Amino acid sequence: MDVAGFATAYGLSTSIGLRPFLVLAVASVAMHLGYLHPAHAFAYLGSDGATWLLASLAALEFAADKVPLLDHTLHVLHFATKPVAAALLVGSALPASGGAPDLSTYALMGLGAFNALGVHAGVASLRGASTAMTAGFANPAVSLVEDIVAVVATVLAIVAPFAGALLAVAVTLLLCLVARRMYVALRDRATA
Repeated sequence: MDVAGFATAYGLSTSIGLRPFLVLAVASVAMHLGYLHPAHAFAYLGSDGATWLLASLAALEFAADKVPLLDHTLHVLHFATKPVAAALLVGSALPASGGAPDLSTYALMGLGAFNALGVHAGVASLRGASTAMTAGFANPAVSLVEDIVAVVATVLAIVAPFAGALLAVAVTLLLCLVARRMYVALRDRATA
């Protein structure tokens, strides 16, 4: 496996932690147009039907995430969808030598799933703190920023894998710092 494939996989799994269906839709379009070359076992992700289905789910996800309370319900569902979506994209980004994924590919798919779940935990913490501090009024703006970062990070992971991986590291660190800062602010606010 090549190093660029690892960088692409890491960037995509981190992006999935922000927006699963939006990232899957962008990746599917990239596969459909020939910019991303999936492993044979995952080639269906770039088919016409998959592209349309994922684009429709991405549009629903985009709209639902802008509605306070509905966005939290979506985050509960994403607890299951993000790891699965990340595993699929990691598997597709790491073409197997013999056509079928091997044990190392499955292990990396698992790591990608855990990465997406970790990013999701940061996003959910940020969203919960945003709701507590602004009664949900800031959530649509936070959601829009997440959408933009997810699309930029996905495109970067596909066209410039190493830059995409660096952005993924930066997003992960930023989420950790912001979530911690919001937690401390909420804790201090509760004790005051």
